[in-house]
Amino acid sequence: MPAKIFEIRWHGRAGQGAKSASQMLAEAALDMGKYVQAFPEYGAERTGAPMKAFNRISDEPILLHCSVEKPNLVVVIDDTLLGNPDILAGTTSETVLIVNTVKPIEWVRQKTGFQGKICVVKATDIALEELGRGTPNTVVLGAIARVTGIIELKYVEDKIRDMFLKKFGEEVVQKNIRALHRGYEEVTCSA
Repeated sequence: MPAKIFEIRWHGRAGQGAKSASQMLAEAALDMGKYVQAFPEYGAERTGAPMKAFNRISDEPILLHCSVEKPNLVVVIDDTLLGNPDILAGTTSETVLIVNTVKPIEWVRQKTGFQGKICVVKATDIALEELGRGTPNTVVLGAIARVTGIIELKYVEDKIRDMFLKKFGEEVVQKNIRALHRGYEEVTCSA
């Protein structure tokens, strides 16, 4: 087993982009020369149903092939899921919690009881302003880059270009890059 694997567990609702974001994160880390895994876990496969996605990132080959049980980072795409005890399963005081919410950090702390580092970003609002639709995943990737340093923005920008340029054009690419950078700049964290 590698000396250090950075593990991420995403919580969202089907259709909010957690699976796509975890895949884009993995591809960006792969381009950085890392070993990666990205995989979803669905319950009922319908839009709006709670779902999880997972990432592992390492400098060495990853031999684990199971769900992330002890995440270094938990990302919550939909703050209505914060009452779910699964959100904090396996977390420690070293785990970082990033939540897409317009509410303050103290609200998240009261709602979850989490005592570690909490970061909030108004990802859906930023996505609406920059993209014209409430898909928060690109914004959240910017927040992850800022908070963890596990990926560099340049590599995420390259993935955005690869994924969107042919299908949607340069304007959509630039909107997503602006959303990414706003997530990076506008995420706020507890001490």
